[in-house]
Order: sequence, then structure tokens, then C-alpha cells
Amino acid sequence: QVQLVESGGGLVQPGGSLRLSCVASGFAINMYLMSWVRQAPGKGIEWVSNIYSGLDTTHYADSVKGRFTISRDNAKNTLYLQMNDLKPDDTAVYYCQRPIDGIRGQGTQVTVSS
Repeated sequence: QVQLVESGGGLVQPGGSLRLSCVASGFAINMYLMSWVRQAPGKGIEWVSNIYSGLDTTHYADSVKGRFTISRDNAKNTLYLQMNDLKPDDTAVYYCQRPIDGIRGQGTQVTVSS
């Protein structure tokens, strides 16, 4: 059974950092394009970042470029999102997603507030 479970969210002050984790089961994440997406209160889903299989090419939304880093640990079958210099506009529920079929986890809440 394919499953994604996110963790690592929380309340952080502006300028702070968090690292989100997404543990995958039922498939090998290194064989798939994997993404992080987010949904802010009252808004639609926003794509944040991709990491491609093979060469581990990464892409980022302009809003997070230079602040967020996507990575994965194939041995742990886990996807990560390192978030630095967080801003209030980063407040959202963050989901890891397998884009080929849209499977997402339950999400983890990130709140950036002083």
C-alpha cells in the first residue's frame, strides 16, 4: 500500500528554520518524481519544489528559491524539505506528493508568526 507520512511542522518565528520529513512506504521514492506542495488558509494548493529521480535535479517556486532545499535519503525512503529564513507567507499545511498519481500525505502544519 502506497503511503506518505509527513512530520516536522510547528510554530516558528520569522527568520527561523524547520525541516519537514516525509516517510514513504509501498514504493521507492528514488524511482519517482517527488514534490512538496502547500496550502495556505483560504487558498489553493501551491507547488513548492520537485526532486527528480535519477540525477536528483531539483526545482523550486520563486517564492522559496534560495531559502528551501528539497532532498531525499534513499536508504530511509524519506523525502525532506529544509526551510530557512521562514516568512509569515510560508504559513500553510505542507504535503509531500507523488505527482504521477497525485498521492499525498496527511500534511504537516507550518505556522510562521512572532
